[in-house]
Amino acid sequence: MVSPSKTVQLGEKSATLLVRPVSGGMKHGDAFGSLYIMSPCCLSPRAAGPANPEMARTLEAVKTLADSASLPFFARAQLATAAAWSPDPKSPPLYLDLPTKHGEPQPDVLAKWGANAPLAFVDQYIGDLRQYRAIALDVGDQDGLRVDTGKLHDVLDKYGIANSFEVYPGTHTSKVADRFQNHVMPFFNQNLCFQTGCR
Repeated sequence: MVSPSKTVQLGEKSATLLVRPVSGGMKHGDAFGSLYIMSPCCLSPRAAGPANPEMARTLEAVKTLADSASLPFFARAQLATAAAWSPDPKSPPLYLDLPTKHGEPQPDVLAKWGANAPLAFVDQYIGDLRQYRAIALDVGDQDGLRVDTGKLHDVLDKYGIANSFEVYPGTHTSKVADRFQNHVMPFFNQNLCFQTGCR
């Protein structure tokens, strides 16, 4: 799921926080003090060809904003990803390009999506990731995103970047309120620094 950034500016870099999106956080260790990555989506590049032909047909049939509002969650998540990673100001009404057109893969769009997949670019931003005071990742044990989240944790470990990683009982959305209240907020309470000269 692509979600808007939850960013709060609290002064200098060490006292700023970022909860999603993953790609923005990974590329801007110079701007944020701590990073908490909740159930991250879209970490791996998408392969050529529709992952789900029925979903591709459904998305290609969207002709109005009202059509998109009635779509199921994962279809709307695909549109949100397309809006973020393959916008097209010449393609109304949604102003985005999908990874398939008339059932055929669109290599240019897939390349844009691949360029935004954190597992594809993480190695380029290790220096930025080392600047964080703290990094945490979590994912539900019934979430299809747990494998890629584990891969991201493994990359951070490989480079010796301190991070915490928790797989909790639940799905992608079943524990959001609990995770935010009892894990995300305490993490930032512990890791944000409000003193001059913090790292």
